Amino acid sequence: MVDEKQVRMALEGVKDLLGDGNVVTENRVERITVDGASIMLTLRLPTDDADIRRVIEDQCRDAVKALDGVAGVMIMSKGATDPAARQKQQQQQQGKPTGDPWAERAPIPGVKHIIAVSSAKGGVGKSTVCVNLALALQEKGAKVGIMDADVYGPNVHLLLNVNEWPEAGQKREVAAVEKDGLKLMSLGFLMEPGTPVIWRGPMVVGVVKKFLQDVDWGELDYLMIDMPPGTGDAQLTLVQTVPLTGAIIVTTPSQLAIVDAEKGLKMYRSVETPVMGLIENMSHFVCPHCNERTDIFGHGAGAELADRLETPFLGDIPLDPQVRMEGDRGNPIVKSFKDSPVTAAFLAIADRIIELHPAE
Repeated sequence: MVDEKQVRMALEGVKDLLGDGNVVTENRVERITVDGASIMLTLRLPTDDADIRRVIEDQCRDAVKALDGVAGVMIMSKGATDPAARQKQQQQQQGKPTGDPWAERAPIPGVKHIIAVSSAKGGVGKSTVCVNLALALQEKGAKVGIMDADVYGPNVHLLLNVNEWPEAGQKREVAAVEKDGLKLMSLGFLMEPGTPVIWRGPMVVGVVKKFLQDVDWGELDYLMIDMPPGTGDAQLTLVQTVPLTGAIIVTTPSQLAIVDAEKGLKMYRSVETPVMGLIENMSHFVCPHCNERTDIFGHGAGAELADRLETPFLGDIPLDPQVRMEGDRGNPIVKSFKDSPVTAAFLAIADRIIELHPAE
């Protein structure tokens, strides 16, 4: 297994374009985090020249990836003073308190609304809902992006059949990948297929922050964020880094899912984040042969939870095998079956979101 000493020795071979020695002797390497076969580097590069920063980062990445046993390398780079420290310094100069954990939140330039699609429980179809809802908003004429914050199980790129290495951005470190006008960013673009992400919390936090702060998203009406299950590091990092327009909670009618959906909803409220509403996925199944409706997981529990917790019920999504089949093909149902009842349900929810939070 690779250790920090081996990584540091590899980096000694990278010339520092901002000084006379290498990136180690010139103290450009602020932190090395080794988590199994995954490495995260934090570099301090005191220059606004994006080309120089990119060359140093690429050379550091190549040097570390050349080590036996390294599966992936993530690089975080800071300027002479990182934005959080700069903001804290400004607050101190203005006599403002600096202990507020929300004080460092900053909007993403060019992005009007940031929406988290979330659930405390896995397996409720959250990623499928996020992708199809993004496409439904796009069908309504909105400019939309999707950020995959599910670091341990990124699959937005699979649902959309996209596998491209992101290019350098014009205004930020990296540009979002684009497909049919939809802007995308996922750890799946940066890892070898089939490589497990065996990371502890700090690396998850670093990736989420990087996607929020260092990706050039361009002009977007809505940035949809596919959250991982749970109420932990990724969720807290998100709400502390950017001002969310709100969170959408996804559940199924199952009582087990409802219990966790309530936890997720209350978590967002506890950290002062608006909850836009709740979606009941896999709500019911309609037989294509006899048109008989079957409530496989029960029905109506999502609407009841929304009513009890006084949050909007955005709608329910039918259970349809075509959703799974088209998702496996990388061709989501909103895009492939425009006349489907499932597509109609997503479009209706998109209308509700636009009504609550217009693009203009």
